Amino acid sequence: MDNQLASASWHRRQCLKGLGGVALASLIGRANGGLSGLPHFEPKAKRVICLYMSGGMSQLESFDYKPKLNEYDGKALPESLFKGRKPLGMSKLQANFHAHGSAFPFKQYGESRAWISDRFPHLASHADKLCFLKGMVSDAVNHDPAIIFSNSGAQLPGRPSMGSWISYGLGSENEDLPAFIVMVTKKPADQPLSSRLWDSAFLPSEHQGTPFRAGKEPVLFLTNPDGISDEMQRRTLDALNLLQSEELHRTQDREIDARIAQYEMAFRMQSSVPTFTSLKDEKPEVLERYGPHVKSPGSYAANCVVARRMIESGVRFVQLYHPGWDHHGFIQGAFKEIASEVDQPTAALLQDLEERDMLKDTLVLFVSEFGRTPYSQGSGVKSADEYGREHHRYAFTYWMAGAGVKRGMSYGETDDFGFDVVAGKTSINDFHATVLHLLGIDHERLTFRFQGRDYRLTDLAGSVIKPILA
Repeated sequence: MDNQLASASWHRRQCLKGLGGVALASLIGRANGGLSGLPHFEPKAKRVICLYMSGGMSQLESFDYKPKLNEYDGKALPESLFKGRKPLGMSKLQANFHAHGSAFPFKQYGESRAWISDRFPHLASHADKLCFLKGMVSDAVNHDPAIIFSNSGAQLPGRPSMGSWISYGLGSENEDLPAFIVMVTKKPADQPLSSRLWDSAFLPSEHQGTPFRAGKEPVLFLTNPDGISDEMQRRTLDALNLLQSEELHRTQDREIDARIAQYEMAFRMQSSVPTFTSLKDEKPEVLERYGPHVKSPGSYAANCVVARRMIESGVRFVQLYHPGWDHHGFIQGAFKEIASEVDQPTAALLQDLEERDMLKDTLVLFVSEFGRTPYSQGSGVKSADEYGREHHRYAFTYWMAGAGVKRGMSYGETDDFGFDVVAGKTSINDFHATVLHLLGIDHERLTFRFQGRDYRLTDLAGSVIKPILA
């Protein structure tokens, strides 16, 4: 027994020096799991893909058509729109607020007659699959608190993200992959995207998002170091498991049991992850529909394909971040470029899911932290080439598609200038409550006690958006 423990101790020291599969355990969570008693009722959705347009995508250049705003182009906005409120963000430094209509023409598409700008021609062909939420509002107007709020239901870091809550409640359907996976488009970011956006906070650490990166090693420390074979790795894990099991027997600390499961999952991921992230076995005609950048690792197009493969394999929640939407100036050229990066791949993802009969139980979300103002940023009248828009929390647009959501619908409405919501106002808490509902979860019952209080994703607010439910 002494020799066995000595051997185990040697293996443990080697592991702590950086053996790949074991190091992975700090980055991933246990598969399966989930809480007993969940879902609370029959779910419409089994899984979620969240497409996050980081930076604050302009609803006025995309999905909220405002012809009157174009008529007012260059004129001062009616003061009554502000309703006595002071301009937010950097707008408080402006002396004048000149209306600026979209430089992009809009058309109606599909039987739903949805208004979509010409920057999304591929997505427009799927208009009758989409459910627009045009009455979105936020409590935050600066990037960091707003992006944290839209992910966790709180403006300050330290609360679990939506993906972590869903992982905690439902677990994964694949024992070889974590329940919550995150991918960020490989491109310069206008706003920083840090791990706190997919953090599990006070939930068990196995529920934090696992970041997948572009390149040969999607997860850090995925491959064995030189000189370490799979057989040696297996022996290392066996020795670690022996040590951990003895410690579990001595202390009855159930976190040790979780740690053992993490080690085992890390080992399985060494063989499973390359299979899931490789696109070599995808049909050429399928890849072609995602556009010209699909073969560039880390591109939004490639990440969309990987996301589909992940949820097809049982991952519960996949979140794609695409930065670059913070257009304070020269929005016309910048928006045209970035919209082309996401339009075709997003449309292809919807088509892929429908053809595989997966859209019926997969929920697709297209979101951002806030919208943009109907006036041009900066004093003075701006040309069509140079105008930009300030952050706007009073009205913006999300869309949802798939499981349990009405197709070809617009819920919510803004005023003639797109400044305020006049019907169907929807908060971030309402949105989160609805996502959980579609997964069969009562948002008021999915709680976690921390520091003497029961916390939930929707905090102390939120109502399911019942009119959009199919």
